[in-house]
Amino acid sequence: MVRLRTVRAKLVALASVSVVVTLIMLVVLGWLMRMQLLDEANSRVRSARRAYIGDLDDRITILKLAATLLADNPDIQRAIRDGDRAAGDAEAAAFLKLYPDSDIVLLQKNGTAVAKIGCDGEGVAGLRLVKEALAGNAAEGLSGRGCGNERAPTYLAARPTDAGAVVVGFRFTPERLASTGKKASLELALVNAKGEVVHATPGFPPGAESISLDERRMVDVGDKTYVVDAFTDDRLVSGRGSAYRLVAARDVTRLKAKLYRNLGIAFAIVLAAGIVAIGWGLRSARVMSGALGRVSGALSRLKQQEYVKVDGVRTGDELEDLATGFNEMVDGLAERDKLKTTMGKYMTEAVVEHVMAGKVQLGGETFTATILFSDIRSFTAISEKMDAKQLVGLLNEYFTEMVDVVMDENGVVDKYIGDAIMAVFGAPVRNPDSAISAVRAAVGMRTALDALNKKLVARGSKPIQTGIGIHTGEVVAGNIGSEKRMEYTVIGDSVNLASRLESATKELGVAVLISQDTYELVKDHFELRPVKEITVKGREQPVMTYEVLGLE
Repeated sequence: MVRLRTVRAKLVALASVSVVVTLIMLVVLGWLMRMQLLDEANSRVRSARRAYIGDLDDRITILKLAATLLADNPDIQRAIRDGDRAAGDAEAAAFLKLYPDSDIVLLQKNGTAVAKIGCDGEGVAGLRLVKEALAGNAAEGLSGRGCGNERAPTYLAARPTDAGAVVVGFRFTPERLASTGKKASLELALVNAKGEVVHATPGFPPGAESISLDERRMVDVGDKTYVVDAFTDDRLVSGRGSAYRLVAARDVTRLKAKLYRNLGIAFAIVLAAGIVAIGWGLRSARVMSGALGRVSGALSRLKQQEYVKVDGVRTGDELEDLATGFNEMVDGLAERDKLKTTMGKYMTEAVVEHVMAGKVQLGGETFTATILFSDIRSFTAISEKMDAKQLVGLLNEYFTEMVDVVMDENGVVDKYIGDAIMAVFGAPVRNPDSAISAVRAAVGMRTALDALNKKLVARGSKPIQTGIGIHTGEVVAGNIGSEKRMEYTVIGDSVNLASRLESATKELGVAVLISQDTYELVKDHFELRPVKEITVKGREQPVMTYEVLGLE
């Protein structure tokens, strides 16, 4: 019942997926609309930047031209040289008719002001740019101190004359800031390097001046929402390295309200659709889970080898087809089980499974495989000191450990010969790396034997010593035996050679011995040591042997 409830829950969840996905899409859509809101406001900021920088370019061009023309004017030069304040004021005032909204200062070499128009502050001669002009060098740039009582940042153009210098400047006034903001429909603030507001339009949101140049964010002030951005220009950096920046705020209150209203409508539609979808899903889940429950119950009984069929599934869809197919499968499994039981009298379970899959030629076939023989040394002496029950228990414990290692490496235990094990790698299922699997199994068997010996010593028994021989070559695989009793096995010279190599391990004093053929296939994967050539009964040519020391 727990499983059926789980299935039902999954089916309901499946019906609800579309709702969840849509809700997620709404969140993403909200984020995208928010980004669109920011982009739109940022577009206005870029417009303000272009307007401000364009106006700044025009003003600086006029400023430099005015400074040059004044410095080249003979009447101005004469007024500076003679210290004639009246003449200087008159000439500067006349010039202001051509270039209004400018500050003009005429200075003698000693820094005395001959004329000051618009720039009524003291200490103008102490400004760095002015000092350079008095020293005979043209200079221009931003002065954070300015030259008026307002102490507003002022852009200055200073030009030297024979008798002194001409300084022309324009201040970054609140009026100029308001004019730029009005053109771009933005609230603006001029902020100094300390983060202090120098000038701001009346509607600029408090606290928004703290935004950095690479930041863009939304700010709520009261019932209004602003998108705030900032920009600067190289000409807004004073000679002392203090950078001013312009902070722009765009009122998006109405746009934000419209966004949230649209999202609310969309959410309501999705919620209504979700309720309908979940209701339909619950009904479908109840029908489907009932049908699946009957199939699941029959499957549980099938695991216990009870070949029962599913009844009462009438859903008119694929579930009904599933029940019909399940019943056909039960009939097939029952027949297969009968066949498997019969074939089990003739061959091992691993071979039966392979034969049942139709992959074995029952008449016999020739192919390359790797044969492993493992034998307990001096087993006769061991068996003489133990009773039958103890001996069988020892062999069973030993075989269990060794066979587990062989099977882990995809080997098949072909037969037990007393205390010896014959294992085949690469048959009946082909394995191009059968040699590597066999040698790896041999290393694993040695490790398992060490662990077993520790247990035996702890129980007061003597440890077991074994020898393992491995050879790779052609074998003949097939059904061998009589009509009453058959066995799937491998035979051939390769099998005999593997057995001879196992026998030679005791004489050569090694644990694992492999042939030259196997060596060529595994030499890059294991630590090996050449032993010697040996003469094997039934072979004219001697066989070079190698000891397996371990994994490479």
